[in-house]
Amino acid sequence: MSIIQQHTASSLSDAWRTINIDALDPDSSQNFDTSTLHPPLPEISEADVRALNGQIRQLLRGGDAEGALRGCLENPVYNGSEVAKDAHLQSVIEVLQSIKASEMTPMLQRIYDSAGGSELVDVLMKYLYKGMAGGSASLSSGGGGPRTPTRNITPQATGFSQIGNRPGAANESTGAGMSVLLSWHEKVVDVAGLGSIQRCMTDWRKV
Repeated sequence: MSIIQQHTASSLSDAWRTINIDALDPDSSQNFDTSTLHPPLPEISEADVRALNGQIRQLLRGGDAEGALRGCLENPVYNGSEVAKDAHLQSVIEVLQSIKASEMTPMLQRIYDSAGGSELVDVLMKYLYKGMAGGSASLSSGGGGPRTPTRNITPQATGFSQIGNRPGAANESTGAGMSVLLSWHEKVVDVAGLGSIQRCMTDWRKV
């Protein structure tokens, strides 16, 4: 076999594909825990979330919707169980649904112009996407807890009444909740710009 033939045969070999180059690189992420690059986040328990949500509802009942919204956004649940995160999401949605459309932009502008307001608006964007991603599971219980579904009593020819849910009621509720989130999304972009979306997508802290 000529030298040219030997060189060609070795070049066609795919044995080099079995070598893990990253394992040989001391700067590779495989050789150290990348989580150490992130500062530790305080863990928030379900009890903490329930206490916070109670305070937020008190603000809502007192007519301080902006204070309730700030309370939600200043205390995002980054490090907690899924139950805690979902419970806080329901409080955020409840607050958003309680605010009139005419008050959305002025309220967002006041929050955005305040100290640390850009961070708060970015947190709101995260919860908007989380709510939209959850669909009916997130929007059906926007009041912060399980609700008894509205039921209609239908008279029957037998003299008894049949109790059942109105057809399509759940879909209407979900559609209305999604419309609220989309409206808030539009207002957030108007106030904070498209950069809020980019920061939301690239931030490693997830709500």
